[in-house]
Amino acid sequence: MNGRVDYLVTEEEINLTRGPSGLGFNIVGGTDQQHVSNDSGIYVSRIKENGAAALDGRLQEGDKILSVNGQDLKNLLHQDAVDLFRNAGYAVSLRVQHRLQVQNGPIGHRGEGEPSGIPVALVLVPVFALTMVAAWAFMRYRQRP
Repeated sequence: MNGRVDYLVTEEEINLTRGPSGLGFNIVGGTDQQHVSNDSGIYVSRIKENGAAALDGRLQEGDKILSVNGQDLKNLLHQDAVDLFRNAGYAVSLRVQHRLQVQNGPIGHRGEGEPSGIPVALVLVPVFALTMVAAWAFMRYRQRP
């Protein structure tokens, strides 16, 4: 464990139906407006309350959108990406990359309900031994006249 923060990257297909306020999210990025250093991808900057994306619940701020209706979003200007979303139609399929933060390394403290790190066998073996001694003593005591 080295204390370094890593990311677990997953991809998901999300189908949204355009609502009265569009798809319900804003984007940043593009070849002319890099949101992430050395990455011209398109990212979700904001989920609009009660919009299609918020009601669906899977798309999150910070997600990278890889494609819209099968069309790759690589190497697009920001405005070209916006136009692609606007012209995507009523039912829109998004290929999305989620990045979940994973901590590798020592943990300063444990929260309530988290395991204490004591192996189960370390607890069960003494409990089992005490149970056996108690059962043996009980049986021996019952055998006396």
